[in-house]
Amino acid sequence: MSTLPSKDLETFPNPHPERDYTIRIRMPEFTCLCPKTGQPDFATLHLAYVPDRKCVELKSLKLYVWSWRDEGAFHEAVTNRILADLVTACQPRYMQLRAEFMVRGGIYTDVVVEHRQPDWQPPAPVDLP
Repeated sequence: MSTLPSKDLETFPNPHPERDYTIRIRMPEFTCLCPKTGQPDFATLHLAYVPDRKCVELKSLKLYVWSWRDEGAFHEAVTNRILADLVTACQPRYMQLRAEFMVRGGIYTDVVVEHRQPDWQPPAPVDLP
């Protein structure tokens, strides 16, 4: 069992590929470094996705998030890179990543990025009484 950070994202077969459903994952301990100052930036990552054939394995996701701890990255760049890596790993029907960065100098930053397979259409919303 690995206890070191890693950029390797593992997947497993979606147990219900015939159905659209949403997986939501909240990661409140994301840290990277400001590329200008070297100071740590802290964020909560909010991942939501509709899997196709594969789902991301959570232990590998934890080690992946940990791997950013000592890397310098602008908020916009790191959020887009994480989404790109996750999309490459699991090829979801739809995926959204929101990086909610903590205050720095009186400024909060939220970065939201999305991926959608070209032929995927979300199901119609259901309004329950």
